Amino acid sequence: MGDQESANSLPPFTSSSSTFQTGSTSNEISIPAPLKFLVSNIKNLIPHPLTAKNYAIWRMQILQHFQANGYSGHLNGDLPAPVDPSTQEHVRWQFMDNNILPALFSTISPSILPYIIFSTTSHAAWSILEKHLQPTNRSRVIQLKNELHHIQMKNLTMQQYLARIKSIVDNIAASRSKIDPEDIILHILNGLPSIYNSFKTSIRTSLLPIDLDTLYSLLCSEEINLQQETLKELSVSSTETALYSSPTSLRGKNQQSFIKNKNQPTSPTSPPNPAGSSAPLNNSRPICQICGKTCHIVLNCWHSCNLTYAPTATITPRALLVQPTTTATQDWILDFGASTHLTPNRQNLHSSTNYQGLDIVSIANGSSLHIHNSGQGLNSSVTRYAL
Repeated sequence: MGDQESANSLPPFTSSSSTFQTGSTSNEISIPAPLKFLVSNIKNLIPHPLTAKNYAIWRMQILQHFQANGYSGHLNGDLPAPVDPSTQEHVRWQFMDNNILPALFSTISPSILPYIIFSTTSHAAWSILEKHLQPTNRSRVIQLKNELHHIQMKNLTMQQYLARIKSIVDNIAASRSKIDPEDIILHILNGLPSIYNSFKTSIRTSLLPIDLDTLYSLLCSEEINLQQETLKELSVSSTETALYSSPTSLRGKNQQSFIKNKNQPTSPTSPPNPAGSSAPLNNSRPICQICGKTCHIVLNCWHSCNLTYAPTATITPRALLVQPTTTATQDWILDFGASTHLTPNRQNLHSSTNYQGLDIVSIANGSSLHIHNSGQGLNSSVTRYAL
């Protein structure tokens, strides 16, 4: 940590502090302007320090900036140190590398810095980082490809979905691994929800090739069109619901209030049941909730737009019911083909006496009647019984 803090606290190079003197000569070595710019602004050029997860992106950024200024050979070993350490070239190379190494330290996180803290050259530090982080990089590429294969749009917007795919593809490309554009298009289409099925079919069946930029614009346009169609369907559905429920919302309340004020019977929509019936009357004719009359509904009522109209007292329609009455007749009609006759009236008997036998009379409905009296009728040879 102390070495990192000292590396981070390096003062910017100035014309007075950017010279180096050898022990045997008075020749001065000045730091070149490109290297001075790179070392002074390295923290701004590489804002995110190296970690175990961003090695591919960090490596690409470092190489790009060092190649642009002509010092990538110190990192990858393309520019080794001269063999003879007594030459002026070796001294100059050592001077350049001693400025590059602290700048490289300042872009590495504390968790990775202990691996290279004892490195004496920038190429040695670069090689150690590749040795320790390259296996992690390979496993990360496999993980990113698997994530790209199973990516789904779900609740993301189209821009968020495409930005996520581009981030995965960029990370894979930064790890020096390539993905064919046709495979990227296939992963994009596979992750779309079922509402985009028609769009996916048109893209897959198209005979003309399509690039990623064109697909991006088409997907954004398709998302806008689907959103507009969904809003239209919701608007139509809401209008139909409002038209269906509106007849009972206002008129029903007015009807109840008018009927309540006039102390009239409750809503005519539920007429009382006929006498002796427990089931409700099934009437298929509509009843108006404003005027209480039948054969029309609220929308067709003459008084539907008259807010001052109050329903008058109406007679609740009911069906006519004829109930048959049975009255007992006292007439006694004799059957001359029978030897014994029955009568419910004791007055039809002559010389009647209490019946002492055990006989009973069975009738057609299965019930039995007891005999109370017996006697003679008009014909004394025929026995009559009173029930």
